[in-house]
Amino acid sequence: MMVQTLAISENLTLKYLRESFSLSWVQESDFFPEWQSEWPVPTEAQRQALDRIRDRYCHQLDEGSMLENGVKMMIVSPLLDRAGFYDPPFRCRFEPSVEVSVNTGETTLKGRIDTLVVNQQIWVWVLEAKRTTFSLSLGIPQALAYMLANPQPRQPAYGLLCSGESFLFLKLSLQPSPQYGLSQHFNILNPGDLGQVLGILKHLGQLSLTPAKS
Repeated sequence: MMVQTLAISENLTLKYLRESFSLSWVQESDFFPEWQSEWPVPTEAQRQALDRIRDRYCHQLDEGSMLENGVKMMIVSPLLDRAGFYDPPFRCRFEPSVEVSVNTGETTLKGRIDTLVVNQQIWVWVLEAKRTTFSLSLGIPQALAYMLANPQPRQPAYGLLCSGESFLFLKLSLQPSPQYGLSQHFNILNPGDLGQVLGILKHLGQLSLTPAKS
């Protein structure tokens, strides 16, 4: 039987993932508590760095919307840097090809991920950078499709969707069945939101260093 191949970036829906992977959305807060904390107040150096990210974003908007590469270079990359993901023990790979197979074996989803952060060859982050004019909701199916390829099924996978102005964290757990949860939306223009995003990134990074339980 010929296996159908679909591009992850084209016409992928949550309904398709739900029917193909039995994926379900868990809205109870205790499923995704990792983003719900009072994070330490950023240091003066961190605050200045976050202010520069916000100010650069606002400056670029004077000329119109910021496209995907601009979002990655001016917003996502500096945040990953401040979170320490470019330094040991974290290792980064960028835009590897990711393939996901559905349960029936008749369809394969293929696509390219925007950013992949790997700690000791363990997939711990998925970030989808979209056009700033796109709703983050449009990127949720693509991000979840990438996260379903997590090679460590005993560990939750975490993702961050960033449109430039808005941020949304995702959590995917594969056991006992595929389930995902979403954080609130954070906005670069809201006072304190970038500090929250940085705090969550650091916290999830520390969780990724904890070995999976047997």
